[in-house]
Amino acid sequence: MTAGTLYRLSAFSNHPEGGNPAGVWIGDTLPQPEVMQQIAADVGFSETAFIAPAIGKDRTVRYFSPEAEVSFCGHATIAAGVVLGETEGDGTYRLATAVGEVPVAVRMRGVIREASLTSVAPRHTGASDALVGEALLALGWKPSDLDCAIPPAKAYAGAWHLVLAVADAQRLATLNYDFDRLKSLMLGEDLTTLQLIWRESPDVFHSRNPFPVGGVVEDPATGAAAAALGGYLRDARLVTVPTTILIRQGEAMGRPSRLTVEIPAAGGIVVTGTAVPIKVK
Repeated sequence: MTAGTLYRLSAFSNHPEGGNPAGVWIGDTLPQPEVMQQIAADVGFSETAFIAPAIGKDRTVRYFSPEAEVSFCGHATIAAGVVLGETEGDGTYRLATAVGEVPVAVRMRGVIREASLTSVAPRHTGASDALVGEALLALGWKPSDLDCAIPPAKAYAGAWHLVLAVADAQRLATLNYDFDRLKSLMLGEDLTTLQLIWRESPDVFHSRNPFPVGGVVEDPATGAAAAALGGYLRDARLVTVPTTILIRQGEAMGRPSRLTVEIPAAGGIVVTGTAVPIKVK
């Protein structure tokens, strides 16, 4: 097995009890895919990032959930940026991902380190009535639950997500879906998560993210979905840019997370968060 060091952190939180846990493996060369898959399964977090080799501040990264490789993962990227900052110094690291280069700027913010990723160019497409209908059936929701001010859409910023906005906070507070049915639908549509949102105010959103394709019921913080949402809101002209929004996620799970999303007038979406170590018991 290729030698490397495995770190465990919780991203988008200042406390290990909050945020989204991620594995970060760093070595001189990447292990074989089947080895990375086994490590990710053993770690058991929704994602583990594998990083190598080191060429200045350039790195190659691959992401694995416990069940499969994924094209891009935001919270593991934030965790990786914090690890790189702590072990090799702050600055901007250029991560070569399966979907393109993702710069990650790392800095100290007071007594804690934070990282900001800039996504690849986002895009979106309208979600078909059939897709929305099947998703609602799997969720146990009704069309009347949706917020017509933010139409359903498939949004991308490194991975595809189905964005469904609800009109009432209570609808988002209750999430009890058909895992197998939703997983089958998402695999057929090449969706990584569902980005289920409620807009509290012009710049504050609440989010929940089912992730059955990764073998995970729900993600407590999803950086890739946050970037995709930011791109969708901008390109569909649902916000005035440039702007910054806050996404609150993980609260219903008891793992509160905060994702800061900068939406420029053009280009990639910037997602910022902290990450803190998790002690292995």
